[in-house]
Amino acid sequence: MKVTLNGELNKYYVQMLCMIFFPGVKFSDSEDDGLSVTVGIEKSETGVTAKVHLVFDEKVADAEATEEYSPEATEERTLKIAVGAAMLAAGGELLGYRPSWGMLTGVRPSKVAMELLQSGYSKTRVKKILNQKYSVIPKKASLATDVALAESSIIGTPSPLDCSVYISVPFCPSRCAYCSFVSYTSKRLISLIPDYLVKLGDEIDSIFAQIKRLGLNVKTVYIGGGTPTILEPDQLRFLLSKINSNCDVSTLEEFTLESGRPDTVTEEKMAIAVAHGVTRVCINPQTLSDDVLRGIGRNHSSSDFFRAYDIASRSGIKYINTDLIAGLPGDNFKSFSATVDKIISMRPDNITVHTFCVKKASDFLRRNCNVYSLRGGDAGKCVDYSQIRTVAAGYKPYYMYRQKNTVGNLENVGFALEGAEGRYNIYMMEEVHSIFAAGAGAVTKLVRYPESSEEKSVIKRIFNKKYPYEYLEDGGRREIERETDEFYREQFSL
Repeated sequence: MKVTLNGELNKYYVQMLCMIFFPGVKFSDSEDDGLSVTVGIEKSETGVTAKVHLVFDEKVADAEATEEYSPEATEERTLKIAVGAAMLAAGGELLGYRPSWGMLTGVRPSKVAMELLQSGYSKTRVKKILNQKYSVIPKKASLATDVALAESSIIGTPSPLDCSVYISVPFCPSRCAYCSFVSYTSKRLISLIPDYLVKLGDEIDSIFAQIKRLGLNVKTVYIGGGTPTILEPDQLRFLLSKINSNCDVSTLEEFTLESGRPDTVTEEKMAIAVAHGVTRVCINPQTLSDDVLRGIGRNHSSSDFFRAYDIASRSGIKYINTDLIAGLPGDNFKSFSATVDKIISMRPDNITVHTFCVKKASDFLRRNCNVYSLRGGDAGKCVDYSQIRTVAAGYKPYYMYRQKNTVGNLENVGFALEGAEGRYNIYMMEEVHSIFAAGAGAVTKLVRYPESSEEKSVIKRIFNKKYPYEYLEDGGRREIERETDEFYREQFSL
């Protein structure tokens, strides 16, 4: 798709708007694939006018939208609203499609709602603004507002000296067909685990030493992957002991161990987790349909999930999360709704409902499967059902994000029983404080959270080597520490 801009426009924003209507599209300034958009803007003293000329399969649509300046939006956001409105009108005319999230394209659909709430607007007014200005349908506007309120309550007043720690164990027993995470499954790569843990342990020592030197306060620790419970019991004990030796885990708000693959969960591993202070595990069925599980490459059955969940619930772990995915290939409303009903009946502390997302590096695309979906088939109905049923059962939405190329442009939402909200996810997604990261593919995200709505966050990302074999050969921790020290000196005068 060719994108032509006339005026001071954010090209990436325009491309994301295009992907609402053309999921999976590739952008090129030279190739002519019969799909193009031209966007122009005109600024005046009172507002912004945007014009869109959209060409698709020899069909043409032209649309124009004007947005006046108001206290509810900055000049930049006013421009985005005008462009978004014109694009929605042109895309809707050509395709007869109205996206449920309107022109909101970012990872955080509740971000606008949170900013409006922080500016003093009432819950009712925020919903109206999302619906009228951003073209978000009412039920999604309500969801975004509820999530923003829940996140604001959990975040409270952040301290600039707060931080969290993420630890990467990028190995899995098998690769899911929809996955693009940096995770490794072959015997050769899994054979790297012993050496990997030694290197990881040294990095954990360095990170916590730096955190103490800077006078920071660790709020949460999150061990993710991959599947950390792929580790053998002695290996898991080593990793958790390394964290315990560096941090008083009893003072943490949350200590999470991803245990997403039920076929890796044993009584011994859960006992080790409890003994080392882990408070939250994630045991993920994705679906309870064995046929769908086989189709997506999950080497476990629904009975394996029930076994693993029973082990975790009897272990004494404080909180258990279960992940579900709506819109998986081969799934439908009947089987997904049955999964939702069964999971709710088990009363996990958290239920996170994802929408199937087509990743560029996933096996589905390598098989040349036609999995991109504009309307999402049953996915929208499945997502609606999950939200209605969880809320009716006493769960509250507290966390939400979206990804590119999600079927139906739908969202991922975390639901929790009162007091059981997963805090790390909020701190990480809302960029509340710095995340120190260890391991292959891990990203340290240094954050200075704004003290007022007029300020912007200051964020610096530092990337570890992506692959385990690169990570084992890398000696770059010293450079990461230097950059981190420099960030804190500049931002906090430490």
